[in-house]
Amino acid sequence: MPKEIVRVAGISDALEKANVPLSSAVKANGFVFCSGMPPMNPETGEIVRGDIETQTRAVLDSLKKVLEASGSSLDQVVKVVIFIANSAYFPTVNTIYKDYFPQDPPARTFATVGSWPWEFDIEIECVALAE
Repeated sequence: MPKEIVRVAGISDALEKANVPLSSAVKANGFVFCSGMPPMNPETGEIVRGDIETQTRAVLDSLKKVLEASGSSLDQVVKVVIFIANSAYFPTVNTIYKDYFPQDPPARTFATVGSWPWEFDIEIECVALAE
């Protein structure tokens, strides 16, 4: 089964405009692999500025949109990797994360990193089952 590149209106357009060479998601062998998503407005692809709560919700809303465009959902996520600029954000991110994964949360890694080329504090990637 060949891989399938998933185009997501708004998000894919913004990535192309910024000349970022990646796909929002790739479907392959029954899985959806979502690229690391910064805090983007899921409709416009613009970077969302604000506190860590605002950024975290923007990231998870964008991932939700990418998964749905891929024929999957947050309920089908099996692995999440969270990259964060400051480990002190851990409790806040966890509180919001529980709203998006209220039952049977996926496996997860939480890693503190340096900076990104744009101004934001969080990026999340995930792998989900294709429905």
